[in-house]
Amino acid sequence: MMTSFSHLISDIAVLTRRNLIKYFRLPQLLIFNATLNVVLLLLFNYVFGGAIKTGGVSYIQYFLPGFLAQIVVFGSTQTSVGIAEDLTKGFVDRFRSLPMARPAFLTGRVLSDAVRYVFLLILLVIVGLVMGFRFDNGFLSIIAGLALIVLFGVALTWVGVFIGISVKDVETAQVAGFVWVFPLVFASSLYVPIATMPGWLQAFAKINPVTSMADVTRVLLLGGSVASSLWKILAWDFGLIALFMSLAFRRYNRMA
Repeated sequence: MMTSFSHLISDIAVLTRRNLIKYFRLPQLLIFNATLNVVLLLLFNYVFGGAIKTGGVSYIQYFLPGFLAQIVVFGSTQTSVGIAEDLTKGFVDRFRSLPMARPAFLTGRVLSDAVRYVFLLILLVIVGLVMGFRFDNGFLSIIAGLALIVLFGVALTWVGVFIGISVKDVETAQVAGFVWVFPLVFASSLYVPIATMPGWLQAFAKINPVTSMADVTRVLLLGGSVASSLWKILAWDFGLIALFMSLAFRRYNRMA
């Protein structure tokens, strides 16, 4: 059993390294992704910030914690595209023909994406500090907030993995990824307070996992009581991981 477990860990490490090397060999992908997020942060803050009321705090203080959560939400769409691309190019069939642990391919992809999230989060925090964002909480709370965002990203990445391995086509994977992402992002507290929304939309926004993630991040980075939203986001995280990890592995094992 220990030998099998060590082989599994070794295979996952190899596949994680493979995906990270791919990022380094195609630096333009990571550079343009980072540039896009920086541009979005600048535009939302300086274009919409003056028109959106956020309860007496500057818009950058309100917006940046939610924007950090948004990074991992949209990042899951890249996972769908990456998995579908490996399928269409035949890499998955090659991996399946090798004497390697079956969970290694999908798990390695998720872990490499988690590393990508860490890089983007650090970059956007630095940009936010230059723009005037300030932390109002302790160092451990800040680290906990960023760690929760990465965990949320891992949960949504498993959703992206399942989509990518189900559609098997790059263009379809890209569209399918955005179909479920856009309602979650824009019908949440990422950009505006929920109280400004119509009543019927508030009902959805309050149970939206992206709202829970944004609220917890704001509390951990800016101060306040975290208990009300922490259990919600943890339940969403582990529920999504358990569900879509099992679905993805089941789909992967049944591939012809």
